[in-house]
Order: sequence, then C-alpha cells, then structure tokens
Amino acid sequence: MSETIKDTPPFSAWERMLAWRYLRSRRNEGVVSVIAGFSFLGIMLGVATLIIVMAVMNGFRNELMHKILGFNGHITVYSARLTPIENFDDLAKRIRTIDGVVSAMPFVEGQVMASSSRTASGVKVRGLREADLKSLRGINNNKLKGTLDGFDSSDGIAVGYRLAWKHGVTIGDNLTLISPDGAETPFGVTPRIRAFPVRATFEAGMSLFDSSMVYMPLKAAQEYFNMDGGVTGVEIMLKDPQNVDAVRDALIKLYPAGYQFITWKRANKTFFGALAVERNVMFLILALIILVAALNIISGLIMLVKDKGGDIAILRTMGAARGSVLRVFFMTGAAIGVAGTLAGVVLGVVFSLNVEHIRQFLSWLTGTHLFPPELYYLSKLPADMDTGETILIAVLALVLSFLATIYPAWRAASLDPVEALRYE
Repeated sequence: MSETIKDTPPFSAWERMLAWRYLRSRRNEGVVSVIAGFSFLGIMLGVATLIIVMAVMNGFRNELMHKILGFNGHITVYSARLTPIENFDDLAKRIRTIDGVVSAMPFVEGQVMASSSRTASGVKVRGLREADLKSLRGINNNKLKGTLDGFDSSDGIAVGYRLAWKHGVTIGDNLTLISPDGAETPFGVTPRIRAFPVRATFEAGMSLFDSSMVYMPLKAAQEYFNMDGGVTGVEIMLKDPQNVDAVRDALIKLYPAGYQFITWKRANKTFFGALAVERNVMFLILALIILVAALNIISGLIMLVKDKGGDIAILRTMGAARGSVLRVFFMTGAAIGVAGTLAGVVLGVVFSLNVEHIRQFLSWLTGTHLFPPELYYLSKLPADMDTGETILIAVLALVLSFLATIYPAWRAASLDPVEALRYE
C-alpha cells in the first residue's frame, strides 16, 4: 500500500476521490459544509453580479455613443481663424473622396434665445441642407412628427419635442428666435428677432438634444447669422467611427494649415472619460465580492485541515508525500471556486441576455415603473456583453479561488504526523 501511494502520479484517482469525500457533508462536519456552501454562493453571486453590471454599463455607453454620433459628425472641420468657411462646397467635395468618408455636411451654428408666450430659453440653432438633415438617424426616425420634405425651400424649423412642449408650440405654430448678433445701427448692434414656423418635431432620446436643438435650412441660417454665404464648419460622417484618428491624419496631410479637425473622441473626451472611470471603479468594487468569497474558502479549508489532522497523519505514515496532501486540499478548495465560477457565468449570461424581460417582470410584480424613460431618456434597459470581459471575470474568480487554497493546503502538507497522532 505504501508503494502504491508513493508511485501514484499527481492528481491521481485516489487524490481526486479523497478531495471529493472532504467536500461531501457529514454530520460532524456541518460547520465546514456551511462555510463551503456560503463560499460557493458568494463566488457565484459575485461573478454573476460583475458580469451583469459590466454588461449594463457597456450597454449604456454604447447606447449613449450611438445617440451622440447620430446627431454630430465624427469629425468636424473648422476654420483655423474661427471665421466662416466660404469655399465649403469644394472643401466638402474633396473630403468625400477620402477613403472611409460617407458624407461631408456644411453647417451653420449659433446660440440664440427661443421665446414664446409661455417661456424663454437658450437653444442651439444648426443650419443644414434637407438631404443632410434627413441623413441624421437621430432626427429622421419613426418618432419624427411633421415633415422634412421641402425643408430647403421653406423658412420652417425642426425642434426637439421637449423644447416644443416647454414652449407650448406644435406643428404650424411660430417660435421666435432672438440672436444678439443683429444689424449695426448708430446706437449699436440691435438683436435680430424673427419668428419661424415649426415644420417638424423630433425625439432623439437624449434630453440635451430634445430640449435645446433647433434645425433650420442652411440658407436661412446663413442669412439669420450674417454668415455672408459662408458656413461655420463641415461635419464628416465615417463608415467606422472608431477609425476616426486615421481619417483625421489623412485630412491633416491634405490640409496642413488653415483648418482645425475636431474628432468625436476629443469633443466628448470628458464625458466618455468619466464613464470609463466609473466603469473601472465599479469593476474593482464588485470584484471585492469575489475576494470575500475566496476568503471564506480559506477559513473553511483551515477548519477542515484541523478536523482532518488524524487522517493526514495516517496518510503520511502510509507513504503519502507532502505534495499529495497539498494537492488533495488544493482540489477541495479549487472545486468550490470552479463550481461557483461556472454557475456565476451561466447566471450572469442568462440574466444579461434577458435583462429587459426581467425589468418588465419586476415592474409588473412591484407595480412600479423601473428604469423610467422620462428620467434616463432610454426606452429600455440596455445590456451589451463583451466576451473578452466575461472571460476576464471568470479567470479572475478562478485565480482568486486557487490562491485562496494555497495556504490551507500548505498547512495540511506541513503537518507533522507525530504531533497530529499524539493527541488522537
């Protein structure tokens, strides 16, 4: 028997059998079994929670990015001297020839005050051509009311539905726009005041745009803002928004001076930077749940080693090497971590794939409106799982579980058989 134990390879059948026996509950090992059960639940819930929260945060980020890029160009071209761009049609035509560019849209932009019989508020006015305005998915979607047909030949405007509600105007009503940059008189510059009929209202799903954006025809905007036939800039749309840096470098080579090229990453750097910091902090905080569960494995295994001191001593006197004892207790603790991780991954993936259905069920069950669109400006709870991130979470849980077993397993392997048997 001694020779049999000595000659067995690592992780042999008897080592696995003994580790499995130590995992099973016995009447006199109830405390150890309870600790092992809580360790399993802790790892499972920690992994599942981390997967679900990361998926929802990824969904929020992608949804917000989708809405922001649905309104603004991926690259915006301005004059380096901050003056109107006069040769904008030729500039846009040359930009469209660059590989990866979908469209180049000249625009006029300015800050004005919108006034009505109900209230007054600051808004951003953007002048676009009809074809360019229709190409914006944040404007021309199934929630658009009114029409954009004949937009170029009209003096009408398209406003966000929240802005229209705030001012109490509907399709066909007039909205007065007041610009401080008006005509020069002997008494100074007088404000430019003009009433525009509302031709359409749009709903983008973001409060910033729905409550403060006004679109008007490009020619009307040039006249209103005294642009003298020029434009504020040119917005460029790309096939792949993530390829924005390469296209920007190509534009800089084509136009080494005279223009500024602002990418969507630079324009929204603070916003997406804050999202990234929040995401990383949430990952670290939720990872502590897995760490706490791993610490439970340590306490459970230490109690198991103390309880099985006599068994360990007998195994050692029969010829079992320290490595065999270490592997037995390592497999005992690792099995809890592996089982908890697998269960957590399954639970997290299933929950993330059905998070919207679960939200609707909880709303029905509690009688409350969870995740209201009036507050978050999104029609549903977004979730977007990243395969690499899910694998990283599973690997993290496994590594912490394996590390938690090393010290108790080492204590078991270092147990002196003589001292252990002396008090048996």
